Amino acid sequence: MALEWKKILCPVDFSDASRDALRVACELARRFDGEVTVFHAYPLPGYTLPEGTVLPATGMLQELAAQTDALLERWKAEAFADGAPRVAVAKSIGEPAVEIVAAAEDGKFDAIVVGTHGRTGLAHVLLGSVAERVVRRAPMPVVTVRPRS
Repeated sequence: MALEWKKILCPVDFSDASRDALRVACELARRFDGEVTVFHAYPLPGYTLPEGTVLPATGMLQELAAQTDALLERWKAEAFADGAPRVAVAKSIGEPAVEIVAAAEDGKFDAIVVGTHGRTGLAHVLLGSVAERVVRRAPMPVVTVRPRS
């Protein structure tokens, strides 16, 4: 069976680690004449208090969505500049690892290319790892890209 990844999901959090992952995703898309989908998932901002949950105002949510759209368009342009033959963007609201795997399954992606921040020890325990949770849950291959040292 020949390896052929035509649909590549590249989740980003707009960090340098994500930029490195996008470069790898673009290289794979070039090699396989495929498409990269730049994807961003973010949790709904809010606070849970003993009295209930406080959610942001509608205007704040619209501003967050507009900022996300602008960043995704900028990263789409970067993906084209990096040589990806076809680039799409998508976003979702929810826990990032869950949303990434759901998007990959729903979109029938061949692979996920995700950056990792390379945290170890206590930082990893406290902050967790979206990349690690994606690797554990995704039914398709996941390529993790460590940040350049």
